[in-house]
Amino acid sequence: MAALARAVSCQTGVTQWIAACSGLLQTTTVQGQCRQMLYSTFQHLSAKDSVQPSEEKVGTFTRIIEALGFTGPLKYSRWKIKVAALRMYTCCVEKTDYEEFFNRCQMPDTLNSWFLVAQLHVWMCLVRMKQEGRTGKYMCRYIVHCMWEDVEQRGKVMGINSVVLKQDMRSMVENFYAALFGYDEGILSDDHVLAAALWRNLFNKNCEDPRHLELLVEYVRKQVQHLDALSGEDLLLTGEVSWRPLVESNARSILKPLSPVYNDEGL
Repeated sequence: MAALARAVSCQTGVTQWIAACSGLLQTTTVQGQCRQMLYSTFQHLSAKDSVQPSEEKVGTFTRIIEALGFTGPLKYSRWKIKVAALRMYTCCVEKTDYEEFFNRCQMPDTLNSWFLVAQLHVWMCLVRMKQEGRTGKYMCRYIVHCMWEDVEQRGKVMGINSVVLKQDMRSMVENFYAALFGYDEGILSDDHVLAAALWRNLFNKNCEDPRHLELLVEYVRKQVQHLDALSGEDLLLTGEVSWRPLVESNARSILKPLSPVYNDEGL
């Protein structure tokens, strides 16, 4: 009997040990499956949330020299880009009917009014060229450089005192960069935000007729859409920009502009 009892006790212990091992094995298996699921989930989220590489790849050397304030290698030579930038700024000041702006929007015919209209067109060009990567951004900097040189020369031709001109240009610089932020916010938002930006920057908070704001909002929207339809390669090589009229019968009709003609030198 004692031997039978020991045998039964031994068998019971073995059974309990096997059950415990089975439970431990199942627990280990479940934990392994959980870890595998968590790993797969994290791997999926990491792949999903990772930043997509940009189309324009920039090498380490280029990043270093640009971090030091220098300009790295561009898609086209710098002198071609500068010539195109000068042409684009020239289009902003020569292909815009300033007299129509002054008459329809009841703006005074002054250097400051001319600058406010010019900076609006320069901003629209900057918005378009910033879409062309590092080369487009370099072109944007030179467009702004051409604008300030032109403003200074116009002030001297008008006989404005050098001290007064310097103060006016300092004020223009502050207003210009403030206008850039306001216009950027407006073009990315609804018409109310864009109208507010135009009221602050173009009209200097002095516009009693809401139809003027409506006209300018429509004008900016259609011009930005028109510039987006232009080829980026042509803009980088030629800088030729055409402007749609301030008032037209069908403002929503966007006609595909003709491609400019240029030679192998980009001229």
